[in-house]
Amino acid sequence: MKQILAKGYLWLLLALLYSPILIIMIFSFTEAKVLGNWTGFSFKLYSSLFSGGMHHSLMNAIWNTFTIALIAASVSTALGSVAAIGIYNLRSRTRAVMNFTNNIPIMNPDIITGVSLFLLFVSFGISQGFTTVVLAHIAFCTPYVVLSVMPRLRKMNPNIYEAALDLGATPFQALRKVILPEILPGMISGFILAFTLSIDDFAVTIFTIGNEGLETLSTYIYADARKGGLTPELRPLSTIIFITVLVLLIVINKRAEKQHKEE
Repeated sequence: MKQILAKGYLWLLLALLYSPILIIMIFSFTEAKVLGNWTGFSFKLYSSLFSGGMHHSLMNAIWNTFTIALIAASVSTALGSVAAIGIYNLRSRTRAVMNFTNNIPIMNPDIITGVSLFLLFVSFGISQGFTTVVLAHIAFCTPYVVLSVMPRLRKMNPNIYEAALDLGATPFQALRKVILPEILPGMISGFILAFTLSIDDFAVTIFTIGNEGLETLSTYIYADARKGGLTPELRPLSTIIFITVLVLLIVINKRAEKQHKEE
């Protein structure tokens, strides 16, 4: 009976989590403008999504979202990887303090981070727009990259770096040819995580986007919902994003499982 109840609770929890996504995916294959109104199977929304039939503002929001996410993920991956290497080489007590400091932005509510960055930009007189959104996304994505890279550093044999130096390599050559190949899987995972977090973010973006007309996908959906409805093309777009992220997660997990078996 306990096993049945435990499994029933697990399936109920999964149903609550994934049923809204499943509903969006199902109704992405009908051209009804109102979600929940099935008017027959159709690829019209997908055709409109790829043929340029969407609203111009939605296209701009999608372009801005992925551009910001790509820049933020690339920069935060570089910064987070360097920071992880630096933290790893600190003394144990200092390392513990830095790890705790790195975890604070992760545990901190997004709205607090957004308000803090908003006040920071205002206090320095920085005009809010594309640049401030990118900087804000880099700020909250970098700690996640550090967390992704740190386990790879702990698993690495520290003697191989010293051996490279003893064999005549410069510190930069040892970093490029020894450390980076070892932490590359963590960097890739951190990049994908940062990219996904940047696309998903709303709270930080809404406080740092300014009033110059810049929109991301999250702010567009928020504004669209306040008007009393959602653009129908958002359903196939959400489906594509979900499937893409799901495929990436499966690939990453399969790679990690394969590497674990090889080790």
